[in-house]
Amino acid sequence: MAFGAVGLKTHIWNNNIWSICFLILYPLIMLGLLWLIGGIIGVAFSPAQADRTAVGIAHANQFVVSYGAILLGVVSVWFIIAYFWHTRMISKMAHSHPVTRAQEPELYNLLENLCISVGMSMPRLHVIESHARNAFASGVNDKSYTVTVTRGLLNSLRKDEVEAVLAHELTHIRNRDVRLLMVCVIFTGMVGFAAQMASSYARYNLFVPRRRSGGKSQGGIMLVVLGVIVVLWIGYFATLFTRFALSRKREFMADAGAVELTKNPEAMMRALLRIAGMDKMPQVSNDVKMMCVENTVPFLGLFKTHPPIKQRVQVLSAMTNTSVPEIDANKPSTSSQPFEEKTPRDNWISRDRKFRRDKSSHPWMKS
Repeated sequence: MAFGAVGLKTHIWNNNIWSICFLILYPLIMLGLLWLIGGIIGVAFSPAQADRTAVGIAHANQFVVSYGAILLGVVSVWFIIAYFWHTRMISKMAHSHPVTRAQEPELYNLLENLCISVGMSMPRLHVIESHARNAFASGVNDKSYTVTVTRGLLNSLRKDEVEAVLAHELTHIRNRDVRLLMVCVIFTGMVGFAAQMASSYARYNLFVPRRRSGGKSQGGIMLVVLGVIVVLWIGYFATLFTRFALSRKREFMADAGAVELTKNPEAMMRALLRIAGMDKMPQVSNDVKMMCVENTVPFLGLFKTHPPIKQRVQVLSAMTNTSVPEIDANKPSTSSQPFEEKTPRDNWISRDRKFRRDKSSHPWMKS
């Protein structure tokens, strides 16, 4: 059942290399966007009789020289902020909350035992109060690594299936998949935020009439703003496509790693089959969904970040010479004990009441 040590080391090495490449690539993308913006400004305000191409290039070069250092400083500050506070940022985007051993003893013990078995530090444990069945890992180092699971996953999967999902996420951490994805999320979010801010400014100024003098000058400014918006969205999609360029092999490797940890390929296959089609969390950002066990993508699966679950199950079946289990995803399995708490949770009653109240008022919470 073991997956090749050489292949795993190569996968980890490639992730480390890609992390460094992305750290270098994103500032270069930002400088490229700055250059394009400078060129647009130069063309928009160049004299009618001038060679606009030459003026645009000259102004773009000067723009980078004048503001490039400032831009790189902003990028560095953003990365430092994201590095130290990314756990809180991811938690806000996922609407998750931390849990302790006292609150989730069985879940906590499952994760702790898996960590002990491979000699790794215990990551933080978070829960999302959603009926969706999903989980993800986040973080960039031992102090910030976090495993997050949904309440729906805990309520719908059996104990050995939950253990398999936890092992899957721990494998992402061990393989450095999490660190690579976090680098992508940090910089993609920065460019996307800038594009949204520019778009909001344009909408406000285009559709809110104001009495202003210098109509020609104002027209030039709006032309520049529209050009900047186009450039920023191009930059955003450029950074976005780097995420899709990441090999989807990471999910196959994590599935195999889960089997290696638990020695229970059937549990991993059953977990995937129960998650299939039940993973959607509309309230969670796309950046977080990319890190989840499953991320169903609409529009015929365009830009999908995960291989199909059916394919993942078939690969596990072939790799371990185990038959694909036949299950009803809406009914618990009878092959193992249910995932239930043996001790009451102090805060479960109040949290459950709020969860049921929110479910009645928010359609997205319906499974």
